[in-house]
Amino acid sequence: MHKNNKHSKGYDFDVLVKVFPKLEEFVFTNTYGNVTIDFAKPKAVKALNTALLKQHYRIDYWEFPDANLCPPIPGRVEYIHLLNALLKRSGVKENITVLDIGTGATCIYPLLGQAEYGWNFIASEIDTQAMKSAEKIINKNKLSNSVTLRYQDNEQNILTGILKSQDKVSAAMCNPPFYKDEEEANEKTLLKQKGLGKQTDKVVRNFSGTAKELWYPGGEKAFVHNYLYQSSLLKTNCFWYTCLVSKTQHVLSMESSLKKLGATDFKILQISLGNKISRVVAWTFLTEEQQKDWN
Repeated sequence: MHKNNKHSKGYDFDVLVKVFPKLEEFVFTNTYGNVTIDFAKPKAVKALNTALLKQHYRIDYWEFPDANLCPPIPGRVEYIHLLNALLKRSGVKENITVLDIGTGATCIYPLLGQAEYGWNFIASEIDTQAMKSAEKIINKNKLSNSVTLRYQDNEQNILTGILKSQDKVSAAMCNPPFYKDEEEANEKTLLKQKGLGKQTDKVVRNFSGTAKELWYPGGEKAFVHNYLYQSSLLKTNCFWYTCLVSKTQHVLSMESSLKKLGATDFKILQISLGNKISRVVAWTFLTEEQQKDWN
């Protein structure tokens, strides 16, 4: 976990319950004597993450429909810290604006990026109901001057129609849908439930999630390659394009495609949270001269 991640030492449930009393009903001591929650219960997970936002990031309002994906704060802020380190190493330290692709009903990356580093955001969304939720969260937390929402009206597009020709963003970030359809999503959820000790055939997603959040025709690979192609049409509008990638086999095909599309650099940033390892893939089309002149 990154040195700046506030969650590297676990959770202080006494403090979290004080800042968000609704969490208390989900807290218990397990058979090992550890204070915890049942991470298989969506409402418990949502209460924990709401408390974390209040305690560590000064987010007082974070309400959204229970059906929508509830992002795990430690993992999401880890992406923010990795991206910040990448920008610093690249000499991008001022006037940072980040494009959040598919901000979701929770608007989580803009909340965390603003709280940790004071970044400005363009946040795109394809679901009108999710966008209304995100807008309310932005307004309630007085972030309308820092976060601009843009509606994506074409399901085939990721960047096209969102990034305008005059836009210049320091980075783009994205959590793509991982699954190709509902059947695959349900299979993976049942495996996860078994891993959490829940022997049941009923699908209960502990982080919830709607269709548009969880699956995409062709799955993660189809989504990321569409993203790669559209990024190549906007080579000088963004310094670093980035994407969370769940499957290692997709990374090699991404690197091969980006070489053909003219990328000048390609990086893999590892995220390690407990026993789970994932990665953020980053790429740029800028020449060395363009990178030096960025600011």
